Amino acid sequence: MQIPHIPVLLDEVIEVFRDIDSGYIVDCTVGYGGHSEAILKSNPNIKLICIDQDREAIEFSKKRLEPFKDRVKFINKKFSSAVDDIKDYDLRGVLADIGVSSLQLDKKERGFGFKSDVLDMRMNQESSLSAYTVVNEYSKSDLERIFRDYGEVKPYKKLANLIVSERFNKPFESGKQLSSFIAQNLGSSKLHPATLPFQAIRIEVNKELEELENLLKNLKNLNSFNLLVAIITFHSLEDKIVKMTFKKWSQNCICPSGVIKCECGNNNSLGKVVTKKPIIPTGEEIDKNPRSRSSKLRIFRFC
Repeated sequence: MQIPHIPVLLDEVIEVFRDIDSGYIVDCTVGYGGHSEAILKSNPNIKLICIDQDREAIEFSKKRLEPFKDRVKFINKKFSSAVDDIKDYDLRGVLADIGVSSLQLDKKERGFGFKSDVLDMRMNQESSLSAYTVVNEYSKSDLERIFRDYGEVKPYKKLANLIVSERFNKPFESGKQLSSFIAQNLGSSKLHPATLPFQAIRIEVNKELEELENLLKNLKNLNSFNLLVAIITFHSLEDKIVKMTFKKWSQNCICPSGVIKCECGNNNSLGKVVTKKPIIPTGEEIDKNPRSRSSKLRIFRFC
């Protein structure tokens, strides 16, 4: 079987779950099974629940993990909505890799990449909202919002205005067309000029930040004793959400700022932040897999 995706921070993920010797680990974003396969090999006594909203990824991972079929359960859903399916299991660990897989990026028919023949970007191909709709039908103010908030694009107003003007004559049909248009109008930089705008569009299409927030909320509600949660993010917006959530979960006092005397009981901590600073890839890993360069791993243990 040809493996289309290199899992990031693989050795670090294996180390996170190394001491778990029973129960279930949940891979919230199984993708093409790289992390899951390594965890199953390293932890022969545990079982895995593999979740992904991308049916293509689920089918691929079923084949890849066939040797472990008696230890694996698959759920084809968004990870934020699968919590009810897993709450009754003996959960010991949770992994969520919030990135786009290499296969999604590289397959031109999925419409994620700069050279794609379509404008799609849907992780769940049954979803009604696609990149084509965002680019060709969103108002100028909505385009400004997503470029500003999700892509941190400095000339967000200029870009939104250019796209609205251009699509009036001819709609954008492909990633290739859109990335070329952005490059022509935003000039050159270290990053391809379309990198951040494409990120913004993808986040909007898949509601990625909302998904992450809902996942964290639902994990908190699981209230699983000693549950180890490891989350890999790929850009500052996601990392900030994870960092601030873990910090909030670890606080004993949850009184509003400005309160002179604690009134909450000072015993509200849900657990401990394991990683004061995020774990990042080594230079060697980045050399082998440049797409890992922006990844960050944060870990929290519920108590």
